[in-house]
Amino acid sequence: MEVVGTMFFNNEKVLIDKPRRKATYQMVGGGVEDGETPLEAAIRECREELGNKAIFDEEKFQLVMDFDEIATSDGKTPIHFYVFIYNGSLEGELETSDEIEGFLWYDTSCADAVLSNTLKNEVIPYCVNKGYIK
Repeated sequence: MEVVGTMFFNNEKVLIDKPRRKATYQMVGGGVEDGETPLEAAIRECREELGNKAIFDEEKFQLVMDFDEIATSDGKTPIHFYVFIYNGSLEGELETSDEIEGFLWYDTSCADAVLSNTLKNEVIPYCVNKGYIK
């Protein structure tokens, strides 16, 4: 199974979202559908999860890392995770939906108990190491 996530940054914080059906915050992203490239999936997932009022440029997505892990949802499904960075400022307004309960601009002053394993073990350490978040 292939999965994508996109990192948006603002004031040394990374945007994460809270799906209604999950206990933890996740990356903005989701599964790659049949016939999609990881980039196409990342763009589609951003449109779905951020809402129609969020404004971003599809040309500013850049693949920065990928890795294999086991899905947190069931603890046994192997997934290949592609992580994109958005090289620009996210404009407009974020909208919650039937799928997304809320958003959080995260930095390390926030408790990491709210994070998915992917964020906690892979993405946040990468962001701190690169100096994207404090």
